[in-house]
Amino acid sequence: MASLLKDLYSQTFIETLASDISRFYPNFKIQNFTSDIFNNTWEQKELKQRMRHISTTMYQYIKLDYKKTVEVLILCFDFRKISKEKKHENLGLENMIFADMIEVFGLDDFEVSMQAMECFTQYSSSEFAIRQFILKYEDNTMKQMKEWTKSKSEHTRRLASEGCRPRLPWAIALPIYKNNPTKVIEILELLKNDSSKYVQKSVANNLNDISKDNIHTVKKLANKWIDKSSSLTWVVKHGCRTLLKAGDKDILSIFGYSFSKTIDISNIIVSSEVKIGDALSFSFLLKDLKNLGKLRLEYAVNFVRLKGKSSRKVFKIKEGIFDTKSLEISKLHSFKKINTRVYYEGLHSIEFIVNGISIHTQKFYLIKEEIL
Repeated sequence: MASLLKDLYSQTFIETLASDISRFYPNFKIQNFTSDIFNNTWEQKELKQRMRHISTTMYQYIKLDYKKTVEVLILCFDFRKISKEKKHENLGLENMIFADMIEVFGLDDFEVSMQAMECFTQYSSSEFAIRQFILKYEDNTMKQMKEWTKSKSEHTRRLASEGCRPRLPWAIALPIYKNNPTKVIEILELLKNDSSKYVQKSVANNLNDISKDNIHTVKKLANKWIDKSSSLTWVVKHGCRTLLKAGDKDILSIFGYSFSKTIDISNIIVSSEVKIGDALSFSFLLKDLKNLGKLRLEYAVNFVRLKGKSSRKVFKIKEGIFDTKSLEISKLHSFKKINTRVYYEGLHSIEFIVNGISIHTQKFYLIKEEIL
């Protein structure tokens, strides 16, 4: 069984953290801190609850004022960063406890908190913490984030984009930017040609967030940015992925996808039933009177949900320019159990999609897995 994300905060992690803090704050009570972390509510806490529990307990055990506490933790973080670099490891998600402490205790000291978040976002991220500062000090925070777009560090530049995403997963939403993303787009304009793939992906994810509330704004940007460079075209395409999956005609047209009325689908084979834990097998043949040309091939599964409801999810098969009159597709769709989706027995369906148009739908049964 795959380990849970919340288990990143292991006994070893906490003990190492306490030891590292004590290097720069000798009065840190390691045993008491560790005992308070693993209290009788620990097992029930999920990832972000554990993160918050650690960050607040950590702050309480460093009995200094906010500014001096930050100084201690910056020294601690830098030490951990050097230690990890020697082992060729990433500080990662678990070390977001440092930025989380800033989010909880730093809102009344803007300057110190900005410096701390810039430090903590190196090899980790301050993307959650910065959002509280946007809500409280919008103009000053966005001004700082514009400055961060000029940083030599890709981690800092990424924070400028990632931190102001209107719908950042696991974080509080930013209603002001869901309603009007103008200030966010000013940041993206400064980063759209960034050489770092890490930053490019953040710009694209931000654009994808914006597309869910401001479709026409994203369409204008897509038209403006497309084909300016290969990297920017990638940003636009990744940023428009939700609209592409939705079959938006304008976005498909921007990327050169048009539907041929002479295209035909045949030789369709779809498993009539599949067990939970196994994979659905399907295949089909596409043919056109002329060359197939530029194709974006997808399929959608209409999943059975509770109380007679259903949900539709689109998956890509392949895309490209096909200089042939026919193309055979054969694929498996896994129904292996995963943490992010619960499968229910019943009559499902699969759709085959060509350039945003659903051209065939077929039903199949998802049945109970065999218990050995």
